[in-house]
Amino acid sequence: MKIRCSSLQDTRRLAGILASYAHAGDIIALYGTLGAGKTAFTRFFIQSLTGEETEVPSPTFTLLQTYEAPEFEIFHYDLYRLEREEDVYDLGVEEAFYEAVNLIEWPEKMGKLLPIRKILKVEITCEGEERIFELSSENPSWEKRLNKMEKELLLK
Repeated sequence: MKIRCSSLQDTRRLAGILASYAHAGDIIALYGTLGAGKTAFTRFFIQSLTGEETEVPSPTFTLLQTYEAPEFEIFHYDLYRLEREEDVYDLGVEEAFYEAVNLIEWPEKMGKLLPIRKILKVEITCEGEERIFELSSENPSWEKRLNKMEKELLLK
């Protein structure tokens, strides 16, 4: 599914809709170049679940920030500075992948440790000022949710 966002408000709306479908154990892998909008999307996603006053800095230097939502914890990873894929275990991904919603910027840094069949892949590309979000998954649960989400996105 491809969604074209021509403003930050469009991105906020998309992130909010996606967040409303999130469940504990979800892994959302965000792909895109520097400046594509991964952190902005993640910020809107987290704020839609925790409140707009929640400060959501990029975890570029800490690699991980956590947040409390009403139904689950949210783990926000920025793996840009990850040196070895095995280092991701030091961030507690094994438990988080079962108990929390996980938003991962630069998931390619995890290499073979990223559970491809479980993730929702979000590829962000830029066309001028617009952002194109391509959502895909091999996970049957995400495929069902994407179908519902597509109908919701078309109605608004």
